[in-house]
Amino acid sequence: MIGTGRIWASLPIPALLLDPSDRITELNPAAELFLNRTIKSLEGELVYDRLAIDASVEEALARVRKNRSPLFINDVDVGTGDKAPVQCNIQVAPISNDTDRLLFLISPREIAGRLGRSISADKAAKSAIGMAEMLAHEIKNPLAGITGAAQLLSMNLDKQDLELTDLIVAESRRIVKLLDQVEQFGNLRPPLLKPVNIHDMLDRARKSAVLSFAAHMRIIEDYDPSLPPTYADADQLLQVFQNLLKNAAQASDGKGGEIRLHTFYEASLRVRRKGQKSSHVPLQIEIIDDGPGLAPEIADEIFEPFVSGRENGTGLGLALVSKIIAEHRGWISVESAPGRTVFRISLPVAPEQTADKNLEEI
Repeated sequence: MIGTGRIWASLPIPALLLDPSDRITELNPAAELFLNRTIKSLEGELVYDRLAIDASVEEALARVRKNRSPLFINDVDVGTGDKAPVQCNIQVAPISNDTDRLLFLISPREIAGRLGRSISADKAAKSAIGMAEMLAHEIKNPLAGITGAAQLLSMNLDKQDLELTDLIVAESRRIVKLLDQVEQFGNLRPPLLKPVNIHDMLDRARKSAVLSFAAHMRIIEDYDPSLPPTYADADQLLQVFQNLLKNAAQASDGKGGEIRLHTFYEASLRVRRKGQKSSHVPLQIEIIDDGPGLAPEIADEIFEPFVSGRENGTGLGLALVSKIIAEHRGWISVESAPGRTVFRISLPVAPEQTADKNLEEI
């Protein structure tokens, strides 16, 4: 039988075991390399004394012990004192047959972190296209091999020793899901434009939401019935509304609340992007929730890839929304404060004759 020792040593990311008082009891080789320390020099040390983490780690560890479920902390800077901080994802998980010890995993992601913090939304969209192709070929195939190997190993382990192989499989699948979303972001087809009734799309998105992720929410329709059609790809516009409704519902953290769908006409509003003529975008759609609001440190970057306000968020949903709206010559913005977050979309009016029109003629 293959023991857990070989699996522990083979984990490709830094992993630590913590005792009930948050002190380090074990490190895998990847963690020793990341920390530039051996287990002998770190054993018995508090994890938050040896790792400088830009998050409330002590509180997170307490939550994991209380809830007996894994917790993800995405996009945080982790330093060791010996080198510059590195942006990482952190996962903390309870040991199933031990009520107090925790497994602490660190996944460095320097490239994604730099993208999320430093590039504009337009440049990020172009970068993500190339990155999606690279990730698909360079990461997804090896991940399939890692997952398969872990599943084969698990066939020879006792039930109590399956935790690490289960964790490898779960994390590999989570990464593949993230890569699928990156590919979707990069491979979005150009919009097929035609006159579209905004309220029809909002109604379809609302009906889908109340039957699934927003079943616990109250959705209020506050429409201007005189709005003319916009010029859009109906499927992509529906995807935008669904993503924003899902984002609003998730902000409530399952506690219920209210989402307001508000439409109105603002005749004077125009938008101009670099290298393009200004566009008249009088059709306004607001999706308003009464959740806690966006964290101030991410509010200005919320539409960029890999920036997320949720612990387990990928940071690609709103980036995709921004990309779709930009390709429709529209504009999206957000205003957020505790108790009120407003995502506002501004779109053009469909021209009277559309048979031979395209987006550049608006």
